[in-house]
Amino acid sequence: MLINIFDPWKSKLCTCPKKYSFNPYTGCGHRCIYCYITSYIRNAFNPRVKKELIKRVRKEVKKIDRRLYISMSNSSDPYTTIDKEYKLTRACLKIFKENDVRVLIVTKSDLFLRDLDIIGDMKASISVTITTLDEEIAEKLEPNAPEPSRRLKALEKAVSRGIRVSCRIDPIIPFLNEDVEELVKELSCIGVEHVVSSTFKPRHDSWRRFKEKFPKIADRLEKFYFINGERVQNSYYLSREFRYRLMRKIRDLCKKYGMTFSTCREGFLKEAKSCDGSHLIL
Repeated sequence: MLINIFDPWKSKLCTCPKKYSFNPYTGCGHRCIYCYITSYIRNAFNPRVKKELIKRVRKEVKKIDRRLYISMSNSSDPYTTIDKEYKLTRACLKIFKENDVRVLIVTKSDLFLRDLDIIGDMKASISVTITTLDEEIAEKLEPNAPEPSRRLKALEKAVSRGIRVSCRIDPIIPFLNEDVEELVKELSCIGVEHVVSSTFKPRHDSWRRFKEKFPKIADRLEKFYFINGERVQNSYYLSREFRYRLMRKIRDLCKKYGMTFSTCREGFLKEAKSCDGSHLIL
């Protein structure tokens, strides 16, 4: 099956409503150093097309529970690098529109602008990940993703077309990108309604990549993760107190600038109708 009930490893910290998860591609070409999919997808940074994708989606969409929505994507950006050529996300959106399926599009690309003619005419909302406005940091964190400025402009364009949007400021990495007031203010100015945030939860592979790119910050953080923090399933967490302090700061900024806020897999501060922004689906 390609369209499956979302199951984040049965995490007790997940507060998402019941929903479907769908990834048009296997793997993702954005090569974000914090990405967790490298721990369970072979050759994860080499995206490839799934066999008989469109045929299978047409068949599976007829069987889903229409009370639920589809989140695309959770293990591979629907607008990953190769979608510019293959346009399979566009083809899938057409199918979902034809079948009156509600969709939450989660991406860190501005390529969704190509498909606003479809998205704007279906039951959908867009959630764009922006971790920082500092383009030098962003290039190291997300080497193949579009610049943050392009993502902001894309969000603004979506809002101008009447599409309700949210932003994922995720992950927050202490000492690197935790100062986000300028970003939150900018999001509010362009009409973003909801913010989702979460702290960096490294696994062994993502920590290795992070340490290669940001060795000095990794040295400062090591004790907070591996001595004072805790392991939850296959990820390492900062202490609850540390995480709460970081998330509360962003929550307060969102309140200041008139947006709702929730965290992802933190176990606290779920303060909106949905944690993932799905309440914005029209």
